[in-house]
Amino acid sequence: MFVRNDVLVDARVLKEAGSLRDAGYDVTIIGISRPGAPREVEREPRDGFTILRVPLPRWRRWWRWLRAPWRLWSIVRRRGGAPGSRMDGLDWVAMWRFGNVGWARAAAREAGPADVYHGHDLTGLPAAVLARRMHRPDARLVYDSHELFIVSGATVGRPAWAVDWLARREQEWAAEVDALVTVSNGYADHLRPLLGIERVVVVHNCPPRPVVDVPHSELIRDAAGIPAGAPIVLYHGGLRAGRGIRELAEAMLEPGLEPAHLVFLGFGPGTAEVRELAAQPRFAGRIHLLDPVPPMDVVRWVASADIAAMAIQATNRSYYLSTPNKMFEAFAAGVPVAASDFPGFRSIVADDPDGPLGELCDPADPSSIGRAIRALIELSPEERADLSARVRKAARERWNWETESARLVELYADLERGK
Repeated sequence: MFVRNDVLVDARVLKEAGSLRDAGYDVTIIGISRPGAPREVEREPRDGFTILRVPLPRWRRWWRWLRAPWRLWSIVRRRGGAPGSRMDGLDWVAMWRFGNVGWARAAAREAGPADVYHGHDLTGLPAAVLARRMHRPDARLVYDSHELFIVSGATVGRPAWAVDWLARREQEWAAEVDALVTVSNGYADHLRPLLGIERVVVVHNCPPRPVVDVPHSELIRDAAGIPAGAPIVLYHGGLRAGRGIRELAEAMLEPGLEPAHLVFLGFGPGTAEVRELAAQPRFAGRIHLLDPVPPMDVVRWVASADIAAMAIQATNRSYYLSTPNKMFEAFAAGVPVAASDFPGFRSIVADDPDGPLGELCDPADPSSIGRAIRALIELSPEERADLSARVRKAARERWNWETESARLVELYADLERGK
């Protein structure tokens, strides 16, 4: 497996490696070196598989010198203004060409022969492609797309010509792929015709099946200093654009939510925005920011909330079609969700065979978000207990890693048999 991070907290990659290990496969994950580590390949045995960390190439210094005359020309041409998008696009393409693909070559060399090369996300796919070309042209190739990379994340806002360049690279690499793994039915429907891959397997990013019910606790209440009895609405995960941070905060001003507190548990570029909102007098100290917790502790912390809120915005198709792991973590904790009325959420939250697992809302409208939260807060104790039991049952029977990973293991068995 190839993934362009240091393989310390990437729960999906580690879970997939563990499931394939349990199915009898010898698994090696190749990632990048940790910050400050020596510039040499690091080998770490972990839980029955191996992690190799390959240093990133040093390319930025010579690239700065190479592109300095062009950047100066761009600034002069704009009469002292900021460099134009053409130059910014060149920097980004250079990062891909010399940074990402440069690391992919080094990672591929370290891989050696294998029966399957498995690239995680578009940043890991070129390493898998190159490794197969170098070592075992008859091996199988799997592309694991955790998001719609071309329309999300760091790609958003790049010049169109640069995004088109990367989209063509994805299609070229995907032309060699034997099977695509992705995280939602919406992503599968989008990527199948786009990339022309016939074998597509959906493996939702769920936590492990709860062995026992996770008990409700006061972890969040105690950490944030929230008064006893006040309902807790939780946002957990990355704090970044498109996640509805401001819309969620504004929703807390809706009538009927005066006693409720909103807690952000996470970090990211939106941290400053959360702090700024929390300091505003109009929220009366009802917005809180807590540091992220280790991945293995997330479900336990979520279980100390009353509602898990996910006002993801339709800023790109990847967000619109997503089924984020935070939803499944809430189910494992027995906590209902107030979530965006998008296809992925709707098919799971509203269409559960045993009944709804929360409320849906228009994430762009704080009033709609507030109504969804209030509908859950105002449930009677009996209704709240029934909803929690329904959510827990869904986590045990459907939305857990054991159920989802069975499709990954089945895919590998088919690849082994030549299917």
